[in-house]
Amino acid sequence: MSQTEESDRVRRSIVALTVVGSLVAALFGSGLFGGSGISDAAGGAFAADATVLAPAGFAFAIWSVIYLGLLAYAIWQFTPGQSAKPRHRAIGYGVAASAVLNAAWIMCVLAWQIAESFVIIVLLLGVLLVTFVRVCRRPRRGTVAEIVLIDGVIGLYLGWVTVAAAANLAAWLADIGITSWAEAPGIPGTITLIAAGLIAVFTAWRGGRWAPAVATVWGLVWIAVGRWAEDPAAPVVATTAIVLAVVVLGVTGWRFRQRLPRQ
Repeated sequence: MSQTEESDRVRRSIVALTVVGSLVAALFGSGLFGGSGISDAAGGAFAADATVLAPAGFAFAIWSVIYLGLLAYAIWQFTPGQSAKPRHRAIGYGVAASAVLNAAWIMCVLAWQIAESFVIIVLLLGVLLVTFVRVCRRPRRGTVAEIVLIDGVIGLYLGWVTVAAAANLAAWLADIGITSWAEAPGIPGTITLIAAGLIAVFTAWRGGRWAPAVATVWGLVWIAVGRWAEDPAAPVVATTAIVLAVVVLGVTGWRFRQRLPRQ
């Protein structure tokens, strides 16, 4: 076995182990093995009614799609003909790092370490941004598996974490007693949401991919639902979330059309 083949084998194994580890952590975070789930942990800091940036509860169903996608990717990279592909070499360790950080984030929340969880989710967002940029350096064309398990999964992951990082910041600041993050009109929360929206616009501009836009819009819409339908009611936040969702979709659509092959 050559050194390159050995390097590919090590990378694939690390990706698989870290993804499985993140799935195990997610099961702990769901409360399946007993104890509090994420929404009930840390004194309810991440509950759907904890802050003005907390998405309504159903929003978190997207994690199931992301985890299944990561698991499918970890398995797919072992199939014949995949090990030496440049795309796997470009993103493999990014996927592994994101899985480790995701597991660490869950453990921090369960341990009531909210400040530390925010630091970790910012690192996770940075890793996913770098990995997504590497995805975008490669041609969009590919097999269905490649489009779904690389462009799709990493895009969904990045789009959701962009929104989740903003919600995490609000959870931390509300937990330490800054009430403007937990009460209407939520002006600081609105500013944070706009910052997250700018990251999503960068993602849309850089890649013109639909997956990150869909995940970002999913999170923004559920924030809007939560702030219109539940306490703390914050119409300013809800309206801002909808406007940002429209902008992200618009920029993505425009860049997607620009990147289509010219006839």
